[in-house]
Amino acid sequence: MKQHNWIAASILAFALTLGGCQSAYYAAWEQVGVEKRDILVDRVEEAKESQEDAQEQFSSALEEFSSLINYDGGELERVYNRLNDQYEDSRAAADEVSSRIDKIESVAEALFEEWNEELEQYDSAELKRASAGKLRDTQGRYKSLIQTMRKAEHSMEPVLRAFNDNVLYLKHNLNANAIGALQGELSSIENDVQSLISEMNSAIAESDAFIQAMQN
Repeated sequence: MKQHNWIAASILAFALTLGGCQSAYYAAWEQVGVEKRDILVDRVEEAKESQEDAQEQFSSALEEFSSLINYDGGELERVYNRLNDQYEDSRAAADEVSSRIDKIESVAEALFEEWNEELEQYDSAELKRASAGKLRDTQGRYKSLIQTMRKAEHSMEPVLRAFNDNVLYLKHNLNANAIGALQGELSSIENDVQSLISEMNSAIAESDAFIQAMQN
């Protein structure tokens, strides 16, 4: 792992010396035998992991919000701080998922552009048709993957808005009545989180299928 990190750092430094553009970055990786296809698979795996982390974080936040049902007194400032921490952690997890998906789109675009251009280099019409068919199949699987990932990504926003609203309300009304109002919102939040987890599961399964297909 340390060696891999060192190589990655060296690649990044080299790419920056070439202007920092994506094409230089990919070219630098290719110099050490790592193709865009490999980078795409790695980034899908990383995005899947970030989605799994987000699932855990949103479930943890829901558990913290659910604890308000059993609130029987205590320092409300402490309750607010716990909920706010959970909201901030959830927002960071969501941002990480979005960043990872953006990176997938970046390398996929470069891969498909290169693949399409290289089709013109074939002398064999039969091999060209076979490669073009493989390209269409891969693009089709990729389109399904990215749509599922974006759908899961978008399902995080209603939950984050609800978390934020409740945290702000508690911040502005640090009293027992505020706790009562938040308890009334819990059912809606639970439904949104369950929907989010379901969408994430679909995206994770789609990621696994895509990775397996690319590796085969």
